[in-house]
Amino acid sequence: MTQPADPRLDFRSDTRTVPDARMRAAMTAAEVGDDVYGDDPTVALLEARVADLLGTEDALLTPTGTMSNLLAALAAAGSHGPRGAPLLVVGEDTHMAFLEADGLRQFAGIELLPVPQRPDGLPDPDAVAAVLAAGGGRPAVVCLENTSMMRSGNALDAAATRALADLAHRYGAHVHLDGARLANAAVALGVPPAELAAPVDSVAFSVSKGLGAPVGGLLCGTHAYVARAREVRSALGGSMHQSGVIAAPALVALDRLPELAADHATAAALAAGFATVPGAGLLRPPRPTNMVMARVAGLTPEECARRLAGHGVRVLPLPNGFVRFAVHRAHDMIGVRAAVDALAAVAATAPVARTTSEGAPAGRGLTTTAWTEES
Repeated sequence: MTQPADPRLDFRSDTRTVPDARMRAAMTAAEVGDDVYGDDPTVALLEARVADLLGTEDALLTPTGTMSNLLAALAAAGSHGPRGAPLLVVGEDTHMAFLEADGLRQFAGIELLPVPQRPDGLPDPDAVAAVLAAGGGRPAVVCLENTSMMRSGNALDAAATRALADLAHRYGAHVHLDGARLANAAVALGVPPAELAAPVDSVAFSVSKGLGAPVGGLLCGTHAYVARAREVRSALGGSMHQSGVIAAPALVALDRLPELAADHATAAALAAGFATVPGAGLLRPPRPTNMVMARVAGLTPEECARRLAGHGVRVLPLPNGFVRFAVHRAHDMIGVRAAVDALAAVAATAPVARTTSEGAPAGRGLTTTAWTEES
């Protein structure tokens, strides 16, 4: 049997957090009802708190962020009635484009139209406008992601989101924000999450990444929109009965938004250490959060990850040519020093290869088999 990784050296994802004693106590003491019937008080409290946090009228608890995004598209489609399923305009390097496209096509019957993204991760406005103009009035959903994971977790500010949303609204499109790590973006930018969510029509929010809850996402929007999503959640089998035991640790997680700043500081220390390693390259976002992406000259991401694992350091190889270090509350400076030493050892034994300049992610021709649905 594979031995569990040292939590301080496991950088594969911020979903690797585990519920602590306070979260476990909250689960044990949670007051529950039956959320299928809409009477679980702890779920109701969580949904109300997240709606307030994001400045929306309502919120809906879902098992995963992937389901939140699926429901987002289906609920938007339901608002168009006989006009049919909308086009889904999405950045080509987003989680929805890479890992959720098959589900959106299969279960929502929605055609995905990937468009290029700017270096900060925002879908290119000119490309979005061209797609919407060519749609001939067909209903559309324009999606963006904050933070932008494939841009090394870059945080998008409200102005960028508003500019894209205003453009999409001029064409009558619904704007959806995949805000799985919106809490990280808000902390990095020093603004309330509601400010970042204000320009859009719906937002998916995760409590199971850096915030540390064991499971759960929430889809937020107007009362009418969330009511449609609730009906679709039931049809997909995503409604849960005594789900207050899931909502309780999520409520604890919401109290920990300010603590994400410590994760960002740890990630900055990790990046600073990697910058001293000969043969290593970094992807440097303009507004960094809890992710560090590195590569070693002469090694594919898969080979780099394999060699790092030989030093006890676990990372996620990505199709942009980098390996990802996702920092969360289990990481400390001991883990940072060990990761820097491991990367230095890997780089010292790597074959010599011509390097490319730092900047936007490299081509997307590498395998994505190492990715998981909720990465």
